[in-house]
Amino acid sequence: MRQLFPVTDMTALASDREWSLDALADAYAYPEGDGPWLRANMVSSLDGAGQHEGRSQPLSSETDMRIFGTLRGIADVVVVGAETVRLEGYRPARAREAFAARRAAAGQGPAPVIAVVSASLSLDFSLPLFTEPLVPTLVLTGAAAPAERVAAARAAGAEVLFAGDGAGVDPARAVAVLAERGLRRQLTEGGPRLLGQFVAAGVLDELCLTVSPTMTAGGAQRIAGGPSVAVPTRFRPASVLEQDGFLFTRYRRI
Repeated sequence: MRQLFPVTDMTALASDREWSLDALADAYAYPEGDGPWLRANMVSSLDGAGQHEGRSQPLSSETDMRIFGTLRGIADVVVVGAETVRLEGYRPARAREAFAARRAAAGQGPAPVIAVVSASLSLDFSLPLFTEPLVPTLVLTGAAAPAERVAAARAAGAEVLFAGDGAGVDPARAVAVLAERGLRRQLTEGGPRLLGQFVAAGVLDELCLTVSPTMTAGGAQRIAGGPSVAVPTRFRPASVLEQDGFLFTRYRRI
């Protein structure tokens, strides 16, 4: 893998060697600080598709999945929308030996917490994500969520957190509620509607975007949907890696 940006004497047009997981973890380390940092990890085709036939996997690659695993390996919490849980078949995060020492040194648990955002709580609470996690799965919802669904989530072993006064979840409140629990290093993997809500609320700090060298045509959704912003949010490039035609970019909000 080559680092194209930033360019240094050591990385300019660097070799195509495979980066170790330690090197990737260093490259994607969260910034220091006490406040929350929300980053997103998404993949897009050259023509702007965020998925193919409802799933992101056809746009991905082996290196993309290594980076995906690394981003999870250094996060406190993975925030994901209910529809993505259903479409992608989410399972509990697992502890990985490659990140054990790093997580212990940072005061983190053995694996990141999965936090599912859902207004209706229309979720299958018999899935392993809720019944067999290494650390309890969190469910973020609004104060007006159906009481029987809140009870079902808790009965399955999930922890329900309220991050909105009505039926829905307020994106800024979700970030704050997680941070209050010590989950500062936040990673969202979508879907597009949830990412769009974070963008519109102005709480997305960083985007890790894999540009896949593929064209899909069709009417696939973009990586972010939902509400528009009055003024487009500007981000600056932080790093660009390349492997087998895939560009692994990282942008930070200005």
